[in-house]
Amino acid sequence: MSRLHRRSVLALAGTVLSAGAAGCLEFIDDDGEDLTEPGAGDVDIVWDDLVRVDPDTEDERVFVWAVVKNVGDRTLNYVEIRATFVDAAGAELERVIEHVDEDVSSGEEWSFEVEFPQFGEQAAAVAGYELEPVTGV
Repeated sequence: MSRLHRRSVLALAGTVLSAGAAGCLEFIDDDGEDLTEPGAGDVDIVWDDLVRVDPDTEDERVFVWAVVKNVGDRTLNYVEIRATFVDAAGAELERVIEHVDEDVSSGEEWSFEVEFPQFGEQAAAVAGYELEPVTGV
């Protein structure tokens, strides 16, 4: 995990805990960049799919391929997609973050993929996923 990402996660954890009582899910990370939690309405996942490569082998890989769109009125300079991979029982197996660090204009679409970090049997256990967008201006 990068140092910047660790700081963002720590800032998020502390701020969400203190802001949770106020009903606010917005925070500022250590670099002063405003980030907005999912549900802010700036990013819409317009298509997504779970893809398997080399299924039923020790080299099996799993990833989510998706297309997202900036549906807000502002240009975003940071977009983060959090993918939570789950097993058949719905238990979380792994959480992976993909991000775009360039300006994303209003109305613009882009594709991305988030790969499950393990192979073989561990990848075969992935039965589903959840995607959550986080944005910054």
